[in-house]
Amino acid sequence: MLVCLTAHSAVTWLAADSCRARWWSGTHALGPLGSCRGGCVCFDSENSSGEFSEADQRVAGVTHVDTGRSNGLGKVGERPPRENGIQKHRTSLPAPMFTRSDFSVWSILKKCIGLELSKITMPIAFNEPLSFLQRITEYMEHVYLIHRASCQPQALERMQCVAAFAVSAVASQWERTGKPFNPLLGETYELIREDLGFRFISEQVSHHPPISAFYSEGLNQDFLFHGSIYPKLKFWGKSVEAEPRGTITLELLKHNEAYTWTNPTCCVHNVIIGKLWIEQYGTVEIVNHRTGDKCVLHFKPCGLFGKELHKVEGHIQDKNKKKLFMIYGKWTECLWGIDPAAYESFKKRERRGDQLSKSQPDDGSQKADGDVADAVPEAQETVQVIPGSKLLWRVNTRPPNSAQMYNFTSFTVSLNELQSGMEKTLAPTDCRLRPDIRGMENGDMDLASQEKERLEEKQREARRERAKQEAEWQTRWFQQGSNPHTGTPDWLYTGGYFERNFSRCPDIY
Repeated sequence: MLVCLTAHSAVTWLAADSCRARWWSGTHALGPLGSCRGGCVCFDSENSSGEFSEADQRVAGVTHVDTGRSNGLGKVGERPPRENGIQKHRTSLPAPMFTRSDFSVWSILKKCIGLELSKITMPIAFNEPLSFLQRITEYMEHVYLIHRASCQPQALERMQCVAAFAVSAVASQWERTGKPFNPLLGETYELIREDLGFRFISEQVSHHPPISAFYSEGLNQDFLFHGSIYPKLKFWGKSVEAEPRGTITLELLKHNEAYTWTNPTCCVHNVIIGKLWIEQYGTVEIVNHRTGDKCVLHFKPCGLFGKELHKVEGHIQDKNKKKLFMIYGKWTECLWGIDPAAYESFKKRERRGDQLSKSQPDDGSQKADGDVADAVPEAQETVQVIPGSKLLWRVNTRPPNSAQMYNFTSFTVSLNELQSGMEKTLAPTDCRLRPDIRGMENGDMDLASQEKERLEEKQREARRERAKQEAEWQTRWFQQGSNPHTGTPDWLYTGGYFERNFSRCPDIY
């Protein structure tokens, strides 16, 4: 997941009904894909038509590939401008970020003491101009790692790529202080990136509790990626913790392999007073259900002096629990891997060399817990690379004006772009068509606030009408079921979205 939304978004999830616990996306501009070992080309954007074969792709118990042949871009004459055959995307937002300096989270919460946290309404100034469904789509920012995994001949090398993809998915959350808009029931979001070799569809399938389901497939029929997200939120006074719920599944069709995992826990500190900062912690286990291999990744809590902040350490083991490969790095920067023997040898030398230097007397700087902000730990900016290590993934540089664009990555900036002619092919429920998000993106905060209130009231009225008629909400593109690999509850894609029959879509805007 999509993991947590940072900063002010922590408290704002305590706010409106569907706010509870949407902290994922949770997920920098991608470079061109190259050739893998053995000369296998992972994805060639110039040779892709974006179309999908009618043949179902079957992996034991696997969700089927959407068989709609349309790439979703409408007629050729309606396509957006291209340069050298590659679609161009915008590099900035229409308006700069609205300042939040005039708003205080505490001034709002202190008026709500004793009230149910889910009923608190927060100003739109704490939002960012994206829906949570678009935030989930950020998982695909480093999709080249999936293409690379599909090209690898050895299971160990494929697991290395999958592990890097799972870690990269939370990288875009760093310094993101805005909360995405809560999706309306029935809201959808699609994204087709021929240059990156995938298409993606998501739907808000439940409002109470809020559940978002997603499905993505490779345009070269190399992968399926799907899951549902419904995190559990805990408020600890000075911090908010989001515990991930829901299974994430990646299927590499060429290798008849399925990988599953859940995201780490995310915690946002100083939600009431002080400088907001984020950490991810917990153990993520990625399982290859064909081979029995497992990757165990430990997202480290920051610790007393912040030395572990952002660190990720772990290993890949076979079905007999023999360690095959060690992994280390930071989810905000990069991920490296190395042979277990070399890793242990380096760690032993490090412990012997640092044993004395690490023993320092208490300087009395620690303070008792009280009504003060949690100190922001000073994390090292780089990862110490062990000689002989292999680079698995490195985060891309954000655009120079990112701070004025809600700390968006280049990939994120393009997510709400409404290109010429696109509204003719999009589903009427697509969040690009939401007037409140569009108003905020254009810098019209008054319009955004008014439209947000109108849409929420329309949703409440629709719920009351269904209650009168004793009618159940019917999802359009996903249905409730069990994950075919873990047996846990999940929402499964039913297919057909890209055939573009939107006659049964609800009127939610």
